Amino acid sequence: MKLIKLKHAIILASSVALTGVSGVSFAKLTAEELAKLGVEGTELTPAGAIRAGNAEGTIPEWKNEAIVPPASFKAGDYHPDPFADDKVLFKITASNYKEYADKLTPGQQHMFETYPDHYMNIYQTRRPAVFSEYITDSAIKNAAVAEVTQGPTGGLGFANARAAWAFPIPKNGNEALLNFTTRPVNPGLSSYQTTAPVTSSGSYIVNVLTANTTQSWSDPEVTDYDQKVDGLRYYQTIVEPAKAAGQVLLIRDPQEFSTTKRKAWLYSPGQRRVKRAPQVLYDNPWTAGDGLATNDQKFGYNGPTDRYNWTLVGRKEMYVPYNAYKMHGVDATPENIIQENGRIDQEYARYELHRVWVVEGHLKEGTNHIYGRRTFFFDEDSWWVVASDNYDRRGNIWRLWESHDVMYYDVGFMAVAAAVQYDMQAGRMISLGYDKRRKLDLSFRAPEKYFTPATVRRDGKR
Repeated sequence: MKLIKLKHAIILASSVALTGVSGVSFAKLTAEELAKLGVEGTELTPAGAIRAGNAEGTIPEWKNEAIVPPASFKAGDYHPDPFADDKVLFKITASNYKEYADKLTPGQQHMFETYPDHYMNIYQTRRPAVFSEYITDSAIKNAAVAEVTQGPTGGLGFANARAAWAFPIPKNGNEALLNFTTRPVNPGLSSYQTTAPVTSSGSYIVNVLTANTTQSWSDPEVTDYDQKVDGLRYYQTIVEPAKAAGQVLLIRDPQEFSTTKRKAWLYSPGQRRVKRAPQVLYDNPWTAGDGLATNDQKFGYNGPTDRYNWTLVGRKEMYVPYNAYKMHGVDATPENIIQENGRIDQEYARYELHRVWVVEGHLKEGTNHIYGRRTFFFDEDSWWVVASDNYDRRGNIWRLWESHDVMYYDVGFMAVAAAVQYDMQAGRMISLGYDKRRKLDLSFRAPEKYFTPATVRRDGKR
């Protein structure tokens, strides 16, 4: 894979004093700790992952060897599976899951208890999360100087980091969560996406929407980045079904939420007006999700970080969705993957044994959210969410979120190919993915003026 070269030096943000941060280590990493990070020959990778495989040989060594795109691959294609010849090693079922319980999330275990026909196909572990040189260089620089900041309401932020993980060697839950916030992401994407809330009987309506996104955090062309201003730019338009078509959602997020808030606008065809949408965050319902997911669950988690106390539980080996190229394939359409039992066809899902960082969020006193507790499982090689367990306010397991991620090997970034959330109390599911009738545009870029209410007013139509 051809590495992207940084054309201009990365300019780090000016130092921000670290004040009032609860549960944060004030000490910088030692020289010995920093020496553990590197691309070759070190104990840890630039992301802070353990380079070596495990003692059993079931997790291989991470190597700085990117997937080479197949000769037949063309830009815009759904990426062919580079591991298509891999066979299922074994199957975890309701009858044997307790043998593997130490490597399953509580939510995964509850799935076997709730659905006796549920299973997980376990494949050989592959570690293709290999990033470009400017990403790895940035991560190593960040590790030496990055600091956590915190706003008056408890929102987490950071200083002195750019383009990649701010805290490759996290010391606490705040730093670990911010590694997810600062993970490398492709600078742009234009796509058609699907949302399908499914009933327990397997019936559903597919909602199709266009989503144009830019996120210049990891863009080597952007050198004057300000994480309090720049961040996610998201422009969504519902295309199907006809009764909802034309609704537009615009979101402008900062990279971190210590002092800056989300700005969002909504256009309703019925009213023909663009309105501010302060409700598009936290636990308000996902657009066209029938109440089965919250706004802050896109990408696994997004938005303000101030309603939970974050605890770093540690790193452990777990069976998680990974290398989901079958789920990414052109035949993985809603009619093919959603079964009559109201769940996805597990033959499309690939699970592997990976080391993950476990981070728990406990709802703060005096704040509100439908999830009283959330446990995130972050892939150690990329810091993307691969799974999360979501508990109700009584402390009962409620929903299991699984992100089926792939490495977009042509651009050198990881992203979600599809996601599902099982509501085990309601016996329902929401399935999220791409509309495979249209191609992806991973080269999409748009100026700031595109992501403004004026554009929504201009484009808004029934």
